[in-house]
Amino acid sequence: MLWWLLILAAVPVLFVVLVLFLVWPGAPRRRLRQPFCGRSYAHRGLFGAQQRPPENSLPAFAAAARSGYGIELDVQFTEDRQLVVFHDDTLDRMTPGKGGVSSTPWPVVSALPLAGSGEHAPLFSEVLHAVASANPATPLIVEIKSCYEYRGRYLLELCRAVLAALKHYPGPYCIESFDPRVVRLVRILAPGVVRGQLADSYRNHRRIGTPRVAAYLLSHCFGNLLARPDFIAWCPDKRNWAIRLCAALGAMTVMWTAVPEYDIARLERENDAVIFQWYQAEPKFK
Repeated sequence: MLWWLLILAAVPVLFVVLVLFLVWPGAPRRRLRQPFCGRSYAHRGLFGAQQRPPENSLPAFAAAARSGYGIELDVQFTEDRQLVVFHDDTLDRMTPGKGGVSSTPWPVVSALPLAGSGEHAPLFSEVLHAVASANPATPLIVEIKSCYEYRGRYLLELCRAVLAALKHYPGPYCIESFDPRVVRLVRILAPGVVRGQLADSYRNHRRIGTPRVAAYLLSHCFGNLLARPDFIAWCPDKRNWAIRLCAALGAMTVMWTAVPEYDIARLERENDAVIFQWYQAEPKFK
């Protein structure tokens, strides 16, 4: 009888230990992440609500770099494996084209105007050159876009291509993704590169149709088992217990995406870095 009582008493403790093991972020690497802390990052470059210049365009990135901001941007493959800087999975919102970016060849993507402007979606190499020319010390947060249907070899080649392109960038850079598999690959391929886990709230995951269990696991950073990220990039919603735990355990915290109606001063106090859009932030706040 005593043994059963001891086993029953141990179950909650073992459960807590298991959860901690799964959610625990990477060990704090303060020297490596120092160039990224206390900075404001222009979301997809410095662009206005009217898309002039358009988001993720060369003029938007050059303007952000000249203004002294860090930059957050999104990278993915076209059908012919060209690295393009484009946020959405599909072309529909930002261009007159239709269909997935990853299923459209680069010559087609490059011919499509962004938001009715004279700009087009740039190659990653073009963005790196434009930013380095404007301000070679600009810190970059590079999001590697990933979809559920992407599998091993494809993700491996995508991560390798991004890392290869960044080797020649003169400023500091780090990599993030919503996909823990991507962050894990960065951990394996480039352990010296600062890596981050993007996380959205359970509510937002359910809103876009993510199944309940997957929504909970993703929103509560259970993928940290694979990635052991240096930072957690969290949405505007209130932090859940897992995000608070990661911060308490020393993970760098990044907020995405601040807009004018938010309490910017509070966000800057509570986070190590803030990704912003549609207002003039202070380039450095700590």
